[in-house]
Amino acid sequence: MISSIVTASVFMIALGVVLAIILAIANKKLFVYEDPRIDEVDDMLPQAQCGACGVPGCRPFAEAVVSGEKNPSACTVNTPEGNAEIASYMGVDMGDTEKVVARLACAGGTHVAYTRAKYEGLQTCQAAAAVSGGGKGCNWGCLGLADCADVCDFDAIFMDDNGLPIVIEDKCTACNDCIVVCPKDLFSLQPVSHQLFVACKSLDEGDQAEQECEVACTACEKCVVDAPEGLIEIKNNLAVIDFKKYDEILVNRTPIERCPTGAIVWIDSKLGTTRSSTGKAAKKSMRTESLPQGSEN
Repeated sequence: MISSIVTASVFMIALGVVLAIILAIANKKLFVYEDPRIDEVDDMLPQAQCGACGVPGCRPFAEAVVSGEKNPSACTVNTPEGNAEIASYMGVDMGDTEKVVARLACAGGTHVAYTRAKYEGLQTCQAAAAVSGGGKGCNWGCLGLADCADVCDFDAIFMDDNGLPIVIEDKCTACNDCIVVCPKDLFSLQPVSHQLFVACKSLDEGDQAEQECEVACTACEKCVVDAPEGLIEIKNNLAVIDFKKYDEILVNRTPIERCPTGAIVWIDSKLGTTRSSTGKAAKKSMRTESLPQGSEN
């Protein structure tokens, strides 16, 4: 009996020693060094975990900064002073990252767009979109139930009096949440230097598009003719800007001037949005009163 206990004890001790040796070897072989600066940089970040920098979270961003893959300025949520502190700690240049903001490809608020059916279900855009598209005459238009404003953690979106989301560019961090939540895919991230923008996504033909929304693109091609060659083309009844060419050629406001509905706009972060000053529909789009439900031109 005693010998059995002794034998078992010796075996357990020997097994423990063998396992300890194996773990020590494995630890040495599998050890991954982590730069202590990662923790320091991570502590200097805002911990928004928004992904606006292009990586999924603040710690991965800290790792990218320490490895030299990202500049501190790529964090659009942090203050300039905070990013300067990181740059000083790392002994690198802060970098110059152009601000990117969310923009809405729709100007069809209740004052210019028609509603064909009244939606009375759960008051979210996603729920409304699941019920025959939400009841709006334009199948591609904003439903105005504020999912984007509700999901924005930075209070960068509010709803105007006509039921359209307005992005506050100074607060927008390009976190992508509004893009993900919008069931109509109306938001996109754009550098602020991309001032020429098509504020519409309707694929209806000209007359039909304008019947449903006074500021819809009618595919008249006037902007195509007035823009530098190759910058704008008509695809599926909608003007589309080739932003790959945008930075290669001089762009001014000329393409917006003859737009009959004001669907193509010029955006200035300080002065706001400018539409064509000519064209009957463009002037009508500036009205502030709401149109009756289901009314016609």
